[in-house]
Amino acid sequence: MRLWWHEPFRMFQTNLREIDAGLDVEKVLDYLVEFGADTWLLSVGGILSNYPTDLDFQTRNPYLAERPSGDLVGDAVKAAARRGIRVMGRMDFSKIDHRRAEAHPDWCFVAPTGEAQVYNGLTSVCPSGDYYQLRLFDVLDEVLDRYPLDGFFCNWMSFNEVDYSRRYWGVCHCVNCVAAYGEPLPEGRSSDNYADWQRFSKGVLADLTQRIRDHLAARRPEAPLVLGDQADIVFHEANNAVGRPLWHHRTSESVSAAKTYRPSVPVLTNSVGFVDMPYRMASEDPNHFAQYLLQAIARGANPSTYIMGTPSDNPYACLQVAGELTRFHRDHADVYTDLVPAAETLLVRDNSAEFQGLYLSLLQRHVPFDVLPEDRLLEADLSRYRVVVLPDLGAVDLGDYGGGIVATGATEVARLSITRLASYKTEEATRSLHLEGGIPVFGAFHVVETSAEVGLRALSRAPYGPPEKCYGHVQLEHPGVVRQGNVTLLPWTVGRSYREVGLSVHRDLFVDEVVRAGGPQVETDLPEQVEIVLGRSAAGFVVHLLNRSGDTDQRFAPPVRIGPAELRLPDGVREVHALRSGARLPVADGRVRLPEIGLFELLVCV
Repeated sequence: MRLWWHEPFRMFQTNLREIDAGLDVEKVLDYLVEFGADTWLLSVGGILSNYPTDLDFQTRNPYLAERPSGDLVGDAVKAAARRGIRVMGRMDFSKIDHRRAEAHPDWCFVAPTGEAQVYNGLTSVCPSGDYYQLRLFDVLDEVLDRYPLDGFFCNWMSFNEVDYSRRYWGVCHCVNCVAAYGEPLPEGRSSDNYADWQRFSKGVLADLTQRIRDHLAARRPEAPLVLGDQADIVFHEANNAVGRPLWHHRTSESVSAAKTYRPSVPVLTNSVGFVDMPYRMASEDPNHFAQYLLQAIARGANPSTYIMGTPSDNPYACLQVAGELTRFHRDHADVYTDLVPAAETLLVRDNSAEFQGLYLSLLQRHVPFDVLPEDRLLEADLSRYRVVVLPDLGAVDLGDYGGGIVATGATEVARLSITRLASYKTEEATRSLHLEGGIPVFGAFHVVETSAEVGLRALSRAPYGPPEKCYGHVQLEHPGVVRQGNVTLLPWTVGRSYREVGLSVHRDLFVDEVVRAGGPQVETDLPEQVEIVLGRSAAGFVVHLLNRSGDTDQRFAPPVRIGPAELRLPDGVREVHALRSGARLPVADGRVRLPEIGLFELLVCV
């Protein structure tokens, strides 16, 4: 049986305050239908129960008294069923009130200082404790006994190292963590055994996630769990944050990482309509918000819009474009059915400046690629990729993968014979270091010795001031490129160089090596500001063209219209349907003439 969430769907989340318990469910549903959504993520239980709970350890919302029925969840589920809208339950078990924290201190997070984590009168709990391990299932059972919900999302299921104000508290030292991990527990990120504790905490959450999935499957198989990358639906929150440098590609990267790892598992991108939690009344810029949804659907995720309160209380300016894109997804559901990645180049992710520089390089040179987290390398199917790119990762095991490999920095691939002689990693150690042709090196350079084919010899460093002394660069034997069989190594941080300095020589040097290794580059006269995303769906071969000309410092500006332009297509394509412009485009000699591209274009090849 094909369950509902394996078809394209569109969600709208109302993250309700306790004062919203009296909301008009019919009015909200009217809005959702017009918006294009078919699924409503509604605040149900956990910190606050929007239904008349009988569980002593749950807090019934006092504002339910404003409703004649006394039951917001019950009213919403009944009304939504009449409208053909699914209702999923948002649960938050991360905190409890003071009375229950006093009664059950063993449920609570304990900082290394022995302090409880209290925020706005609520005490954070620990996933190792019985509130998560036992009582959570009692709450799910009570809800399932009363309401035919269509799924559940568990918010903030974590070990609470950081609170809402971004204060870092450290590693939990509750009695359950001490017993399960064993002493000594690390205090925080700087502790020697912090990485080991991260593996422990990840295991606790993975086990809990699996138990929740199993419980729901036994009670209500048609109700999926939305959570991390091991759940029925992978969850990604697309958001902004004051003080956080903007990585313009975060949504696309995150969705790609999930879909590359498990292509058949649905992904939900919950896009936040406000700027930041402390500024929850301020709408996200519409151009910025559009990128959340566009990047999500292009990579195969289901779009979701998330607001505080209700649409009438918080009519964010970004909701107009959100509705337009949500309805586009609705109107072309056939194209988004079973949409999976179709690129033939894989970029492995480690969240470094090196990774980001290589990401930008491939995107700008129109080499379509998918992203895969480093820790999933041996779990994903690599056989469909002609080239795998490894950004400064250290020792890497690719199993029996036989395609091309392009590695950078300190990456070690067993099938490449090199001897590392030295590593220069500080700014001072690499200052004034060049490769042949005047190519500067930034970040790190590793001196290697090899009998393989080499290129771009390094030049010795020389004084760089005053001008009268700026000479003396001598060619050395140290290679900047090593090629052996199907492996190419650039033993320096070419991606970081591009990310931090922006010289196109770094980008082009790297991408040329990827193309040489077999990574297909799309032949087009589109400018580098157009991102090309390849996919396959029930409709066939699909190409999203995302206009990234609005990417600018710490924001997204309105994109400039681009084109017309030409694009070469795979062999056998006879006609192209451009769904955004509504045009049918003939193919001649394997090429198609594209219309002008505004925010984006979607091509279906037949």
